[in-house]
Parts: sequence; structure tokens; C-alpha cells
Amino acid sequence: MRPHLLNHITALTDHTLPAYLYDLTALHDHATAIREALPERVEVFYAAKANSDARLLEVLSKNVDGFEVASGGELDHVRGLFPDAPIAFGGPGKTIAELVQALDTGVERLHVESERELRVLAELLGERTADILLRVNLPIALGPVPLAMGGRPSPFGLDPAHLDGCLRLLAEHPRIRLRGVHAHLASGLDATAQLGLAEQIVAWACDWARTRELPLTEVNIGGGMGVDYHDPDRRFDWPVFGAGLRRLLADHPGLTLRIEPGRSVSVYCGWYVTEVLDLKHSYGEAFAVLRGGTHHLRTPATRHHDQPFQVIPAEGWPWPWTRPAAIDEPVTLVGQLCTPKDVLASRIPVRQLRAGDRIAFAMTGAYAWNISHHQFLMHPAPGFHYLDHVPAAAPTPG
Repeated sequence: MRPHLLNHITALTDHTLPAYLYDLTALHDHATAIREALPERVEVFYAAKANSDARLLEVLSKNVDGFEVASGGELDHVRGLFPDAPIAFGGPGKTIAELVQALDTGVERLHVESERELRVLAELLGERTADILLRVNLPIALGPVPLAMGGRPSPFGLDPAHLDGCLRLLAEHPRIRLRGVHAHLASGLDATAQLGLAEQIVAWACDWARTRELPLTEVNIGGGMGVDYHDPDRRFDWPVFGAGLRRLLADHPGLTLRIEPGRSVSVYCGWYVTEVLDLKHSYGEAFAVLRGGTHHLRTPATRHHDQPFQVIPAEGWPWPWTRPAAIDEPVTLVGQLCTPKDVLASRIPVRQLRAGDRIAFAMTGAYAWNISHHQFLMHPAPGFHYLDHVPAAAPTPG
């Protein structure tokens, strides 16, 4: 944890907790490193669904080529912040109103998920134009992956057998311009697996375009770059991935690749900070009851993992009785909700954890607050703090 972040956490008063802290400098540095690792013909569109916080998006706007949205609400939000930013609109359940909105606001790419969606788009088009990618559920064997979006029966994308019907429809509607294909098939992959998948997607797309005598200028391989909550220091290897994409593109002059990372970009900049309200033992097991819980940070309940955390000791104890504590034993960290599923981390060994200490949960910059069930039990919302760059102290004269 960066020193100025720790200083900010310790300076928070109890009544301001729980709180999310976003380290904007860390986010900027990470996004810059990602961009520098990738070849020029790879475009990065940040998946706004991962975290649509305006301050985070402002930082990322300096290092990405655009934003990927998956609803009319996200489209309004991002367009309001960045009126001229390129936007890609995906998702399997677009309404008529959302398709009209996409046409009216000039999204750069519409990811078409079905023949029915393409027909509706054609009916709505009028005198406008639309640039699209056909999202395809490719018959690629994925093996065991943390989250499969394709390669098997799925609500996402078109079966390849349905593509020819789309091509016939496109021939009747020249104002809908096919720019390429989209194939986001899996999430949670490391760089080697992600690169292998990209190679298979590009090979399939190029072969399909050649047999249909279509120009192919763009392939979107989606996101899904892996994040390891068990080992926060083990990150997706962007230099290895970038070098592999550089080799791949060398064999395909004129082709642009697009990726849509979300979690792997912003997850590391966020911390969820709270305090231990109570520390108690039940049938020999220790439980730390925290202010807040999964209604603020739903990630561990959703992904069935233990959220990594750091204990920040608080030395003051205002009460005349002995301070409840767990010493050199496993502790389960739970929230305030009236459900046994309100668990943030289970049976984690600690040297010492006491009532009144603070907990800083790491890796909360993506799919955290924005996916949580905020109104359950109507506890107060967390605060939000943004840490900008803290310059190094000037050297002491003399």
C-alpha cells in the first residue's frame, strides 16, 4: 500500500466509514503501462461496466481509444462525460429505444448479437448510417475457464451458421456497414491463454471473410484479461500479450484488433475501507463483524472468493472492558446484513485483529460498488475519496 494512501486511511474519522478510496495515480500509471505494452494497431476500449465512476473514466480517457457500453444508461453517462469519445455499444438485450439512442448519438460501433437485432436496426435506420460488428459465438473449445461467454450454447452472439442470413440482409441495407467481427468468448484468462484465443479468433475471422469474399479490417477479441484475487501481485502480463499481438498482426497487414478490458484495468486502484465493529467467537471460530458488507462490496459473494485485505491497527479503545480480539487464528470477516452470505473473507489467518481496528480491502476498483445491492437493509452508502498524485518532497536545502 502506497504511504500516502495509508496516511489517508488512518486520517479518516469513524463516522466517514465505510469508504471507497480510488488511487488515481496508480490507475493512470497502470493504464499507461498497458497502452505502452500494446502495438499501434491494437485499440483499447475500456469496458465501462467494470466501474463507471466519472473520476476514474476521466483518468482512463487519456490512455484508451474509447469506451465500451452495454446499456442506454451507460451510453448516456459516458457520452455526457466525453461528447466526442468513440463508443462501442454491445450486449445481448438491446431495446428499440437503445438502438435509436445509439443511432442518434453516433456510436462508433454497434455489436450486433442476432439476426433479429440486425433486422430491427435496419427498420430503424432511416437516412442514418451504422457501423457494426457481428458478434459470433465461435466453435472454439475453451477447456476449463473461470467464465465462459461462448464456445458452447450461450445467449451471447450468433452461431456461425446464422451469419450468411445476416450477410444477405446487409446486402439489402448498404447504410449498415459491416466492419468486422466480435468474439468475446471467455474471461479470467492469463496472457498466454488470452493470446492463444486471440490467434484462433483471428484465424477463424480471416478464413470466414476470405470464403465470403469480404474485406476484413477489424476483429474485436473482447476483454476477459485475468485478475487473481488470491494473489494480488500476480497480474496479467501485458508485455507478453502485447508482444504476441505484435507477431500476430505482422501476419495480417491492414487488420486492426480491438480489446475491451475492464476489471484488469481498474481493479487495482480501489480500496474499500471499514472498521471492525465487533470480534466474537462462535463454537471456537472467530468472526469479525464489520461496518458495511456485501451491500457495498458484492464482489467476493459473486465470485466466491476471499477479498484480499490489510489490517490497519487502531490503538485507541474507549471502553472500560477488555477489547475483543482474535490472536494468531483464522477469522471470518462478515458485514452487517441479516444473512449468512454477507461474507467478505472466510477463515483467514491473522496475527491480531481487534474491535476498532480498520480493514482495507484491496482490488475494489472494478465490479465492486457498482454491482452491489445498495438498498438491502438501507444502511448508509459509503463515502468516496480520490487520491491524486502526491509529489515527492523537495530535498532539504543545505
